[in-house]
Amino acid sequence: MFFYIWPIVLVVLSNTVYQICTKSVPNDINPFASLSVTYLVGALASIVLYFILGSTGNLIKEYGKLNWASFVLGIVIVGLEAGWIYAYKSGWQVSTGFIVQSAFLAAALLLVGYFLYHESLTWNKIVGVVICLVGLFFINYK
Repeated sequence: MFFYIWPIVLVVLSNTVYQICTKSVPNDINPFASLSVTYLVGALASIVLYFILGSTGNLIKEYGKLNWASFVLGIVIVGLEAGWIYAYKSGWQVSTGFIVQSAFLAAALLLVGYFLYHESLTWNKIVGVVICLVGLFFINYK
């Protein structure tokens, strides 16, 4: 059970700190200047963790196993990070921005799962997304 739960706990904790850090990026800095430091630190941390977590392989040899996904992921992550920085600069609140994004993301991933990965599209999932979208109305109602 622990091996099933710990990744989600890591994602929730990391995402919480992520939102705090993203909201704390100074307003007067170009987001891409900030992100260049972020990714440099991330690259160094990834290399260090590769060796700390007991990998006995050759890092350069590991790079030979890469496919398109790692390269596209790098570009997409820049869009994700820049989008959050700009969202917070434009006035989105931490308490609502992530909820709005998550509800629309859930709807999009429901379709991605169905069309790309042939996951089942059940009424429970559809009703769940509709409930999330109705919840957005109440969260953003002024």
